[in-house]
Amino acid sequence: MYVSESLIEIIEESFKRNWNRPALSDFKGITLYYRDVARRIAKMHIIFREGGVKEGDKIAICSRNHSNWAVVFLSCLTYGAVPVPILHEFKPSNIEHIVNHSDSRILFAGSVILEGLTLSHMQNLNTVICLDDFSLVQTKNTAVYMAMEHLNELFGKAYPKIFGPDCISYRRETSREELAMINYTSGTSGFSKGVMLPYRALRSNVLFAYEVLPSINETSNVVSILPSAHMYGLMFELLFEMTVGAHVHFLTRVPSPSVIVKAFEEIKPKIIISVPLVIEKIYKNRLLPFLSTPGVRFLLRLPVTDQRIKKQINDTLTSSFGGEFEEVIIGGAAFNKEADNFFNSIGFRYTVGYGMTECAPIIAYADWKEKRVGSCGYAAPRMKIRIDSDHPRTVPGEIQVKGDNTMLGYYKNEIATRDAFTKDGWMRTGDLGILDKDGFLYIKGRSKNMILGPSGQNIYPEEIESIINNMPYVVESLVIEDDGKMVALIYPDLEGASRDGLTTAEMIEAKMNENIRIVNEEMPNYSKISAVKIMPEEFEKTPKRSIKRYIYQN
Repeated sequence: MYVSESLIEIIEESFKRNWNRPALSDFKGITLYYRDVARRIAKMHIIFREGGVKEGDKIAICSRNHSNWAVVFLSCLTYGAVPVPILHEFKPSNIEHIVNHSDSRILFAGSVILEGLTLSHMQNLNTVICLDDFSLVQTKNTAVYMAMEHLNELFGKAYPKIFGPDCISYRRETSREELAMINYTSGTSGFSKGVMLPYRALRSNVLFAYEVLPSINETSNVVSILPSAHMYGLMFELLFEMTVGAHVHFLTRVPSPSVIVKAFEEIKPKIIISVPLVIEKIYKNRLLPFLSTPGVRFLLRLPVTDQRIKKQINDTLTSSFGGEFEEVIIGGAAFNKEADNFFNSIGFRYTVGYGMTECAPIIAYADWKEKRVGSCGYAAPRMKIRIDSDHPRTVPGEIQVKGDNTMLGYYKNEIATRDAFTKDGWMRTGDLGILDKDGFLYIKGRSKNMILGPSGQNIYPEEIESIINNMPYVVESLVIEDDGKMVALIYPDLEGASRDGLTTAEMIEAKMNENIRIVNEEMPNYSKISAVKIMPEEFEKTPKRSIKRYIYQN
């Protein structure tokens, strides 16, 4: 199969080829065919053009996943604008910061998001459009207002005959290195970094999916459960599918286990993209109680019966995921070892990959038939991996990568960009690992400390800790994940508290809980602190006075 050097040409050819096939559906809602999406893209291009949007201008998108989100993202790429997806769960002040930092000219946002924003805080914005129904909220440009008021008339003039496949001709990227999009790793001003991803990185990830998922095609269904503003969900639950003519179903609501299972049963997806927490919850809540009963434990010790029970569990589990998937690809964080071993033992079709936003996102992968327990695969096509260690097979070192998937750098942050690459051009992941003799990668630590939220959100504990550490009577803190919940370990200022009348352990604990209540008011739901643990002594430190996080993680 011929694959163009241009990602935009690949998208265009897919739209022409799949014109009369379903493209995007909101679960229990509307369905847009490829022809409908193309028509909406054409109208969006008219608004951009009339409004003076130039190639390279930034356009921010912030809402829950749904069809209109995908339409705007694709409209930006095919016009030559630079989309800036923003996680809808960020606090209003964080969204405003990203819009400002990214120099976005237009903001598309859901109505719920817009209610919390103060538009006057984003002075550089030219236009704000509600993503729910494409209604104009605000514009400084009369031409935008006129274009939206007379959009059907302008569309008719642009396409006086029937709007068909031959009517679309999208602007091609000028080079592999051209900036395609900016994806922010965080929303907080002191920590946010806008990852600049070139067209080569997006195209390389699309090609990766072609190569490892050849059976995903125009007849395939995919359920989008991860945030589209997250590179993992964006690339493998939307963009890749649009290039092969698949049908994407957006949940459009909180992806609770019950909602996800119901969607899988009805849609029967061909591929499932997941984060470890979803699979681990199924293992812990559904399978472990059954496996822990005395009768099952006894039967699992019998050679023949053992295999029958495991096959029954695998069949039931496979059915609950719709039954027709090629494999479940787990990524974003380390997979629980116990769950990994069990799912492997029953022959469940799953694999664990490795990636990061800075690689759009894939770095390593092996399909379910060749995966190895504890590993996240080997270097993806067009990527190289090396370990910064004198003995990379046995002594963990920093995982460093090079290849088509890597970013250009961080937007307006030369220092962070310089620090992200070695002198000989390899990108530093900040993670620790080893490579076995066959090139399989085993992650041994995450020095970047990122925690993966329940739906694939990136949580950076340092951000939360910096806020906690500024609260009354807190000397230092550490935020960890415990069973899917965020826990704050706090070493209090006992002397200062006692001086102010907080003389008992109960009073100290009450004050710390009050501190956390205030901190949680500033946090998205997925990163709120669920519990506080008072530490009796100062955290153990490295010679550089950094907390030895690994001691406290479990």
